[in-house]
Amino acid sequence: MVATPIGNLEDISLRAVNTLALVDMIAAEDTRITARLLEHHRVHGNLKAVHKHNEQRSADWIVEMLAQGKSVALVTDAGTPAISDPGAMVVARVRASGFKVVPIPGPNAAITALSAAGIADSPFLFAGFLPPKSAARRKALAALGELPCTLVFYEAPHRIVECVEDIAGVLGAERKIVIARELTKLFEQTHHCALADAAAWLRADPDRQRGEFVLIVPDSASPRKAAAETDWERVLAVLLDELPLAHAVKLTCRLTGAKRKAAYERALQLAHRLKSRHS
Repeated sequence: MVATPIGNLEDISLRAVNTLALVDMIAAEDTRITARLLEHHRVHGNLKAVHKHNEQRSADWIVEMLAQGKSVALVTDAGTPAISDPGAMVVARVRASGFKVVPIPGPNAAITALSAAGIADSPFLFAGFLPPKSAARRKALAALGELPCTLVFYEAPHRIVECVEDIAGVLGAERKIVIARELTKLFEQTHHCALADAAAWLRADPDRQRGEFVLIVPDSASPRKAAAETDWERVLAVLLDELPLAHAVKLTCRLTGAKRKAAYERALQLAHRLKSRHS
């Protein structure tokens, strides 16, 4: 499994180039694209197409080659195979047949975009491509929006505007987004804005809707999450004025769904402040 450049043909490791030069066969998503990469690096290789429409059949001949003692490198058009690209089915079949699968790391669009997004100390979820239809996309976003992490998506140019509109509608227009397009290529662009402004920014220049996209939605900017935290703290503060601490915590958790440990610790802090004011 050989990772290849996502744009700039120089973004390939020496190990990857050497592997492509030495293997008996290169299984490529698009042989024309891979041929250009090989030509650029002066590598001569035997190419055979392996893509999403023939991956099952391709797994058969790859296993047959391995059984004959041959070596095969699998590449996709750009980036790391099997990450929102063909390859996973071949890997599963090869492993099930008892052969070794060796990953050769390299470019990945999601990680490349995250490295330039400026989002510190945040777990992230790579969700790949969202469903192409709006209703299904919104349903998927509703489930993902409840997760306490940065969300990372891929999107195609012909769906990018409607996609960011759905993200804003479901996750909240005040939330931030990073739009990264054409990474490592001549017209590479990374734009930070509120989700409310994302669609308008894309529409303002048709060129901004070109290329392959990585969309990053940071978790820390979610207003709904902050509002939820504020709501239970406000309820707790009111109840503490009228009820014993344990009773106030119990009712707060029941009414708002707050976590008991967090509510109890916050109640102790509030009770200490009240005691300090009266002393």
